[in-house]
Amino acid sequence: MPKIRKFVTYVEDGLEEGGVPVEAPYRRVAVAAVVSNPYAGRYSDTLDEIVDFSVGMGELLAERLVAAMGEQIMGYGKASLVGLRGEAEHGHAYLTSAAADRLRDAIGGGKAWIPSTGKRAAAGTAIDVPMAYKDALKVRAFYDTITVTVPDAPEPDEVLVVMAGANRGRPNFRLGGLQLDDVVGEDGLQ
Repeated sequence: MPKIRKFVTYVEDGLEEGGVPVEAPYRRVAVAAVVSNPYAGRYSDTLDEIVDFSVGMGELLAERLVAAMGEQIMGYGKASLVGLRGEAEHGHAYLTSAAADRLRDAIGGGKAWIPSTGKRAAAGTAIDVPMAYKDALKVRAFYDTITVTVPDAPEPDEVLVVMAGANRGRPNFRLGGLQLDDVVGEDGLQ
C-alpha cells in the first residue's frame, strides 16, 4: 500500500505582468504529495494499488489546493514525477479519474478535461504543470503552467503527484480566440 511521505504547497500571487499592474492578483497554487511507489523496480500488469490509493490521496490534495487558493479555482491541472526505479505509467496511475474527480468535487465542478503531464526523473527535477479553464478547455486566457520543484523528491522509489489551480486567466491576455464571456452567461452560469 502506498504511503505519503510529505505534502508541499506552492502559492504565487502575481501583482504585475509585463510592467503593468493587474486589476486583481493572479494566484497560482500547486499542492504536491510525495508518495511511495509500490511498483518501483518491478513490472505489474495492473496498477490497482496505486489507482485505489489515489482516490483518498486525490481528496487530500484537492482539499489542500482549495484551502491554499482561498477563493474559487477557475483553472486547473495535474502532473507527476516518477522516481527512476518506476515507470512513467506509475505516475499517470496516480492521476486517473479516480483522483481527478476529487479535484472536480472540491472546486464545485469542472466540465473540461484536466490537463496533465508526467515523466521519470531524479529528485529535484522541475515539472511544468499545464493548466486550462475548468469548464471549457479552449479558453486561451487560461493556458498556463506552474513550475514545481521539490529538492528531495522523488526518490527512486517514489512519485511526486501534483494538483494545481489558478483563480483566473493570465493577466493582460490579448491574443484572441475563445473568451471566458463566450462560455459564461451574464448570470455567471454556462
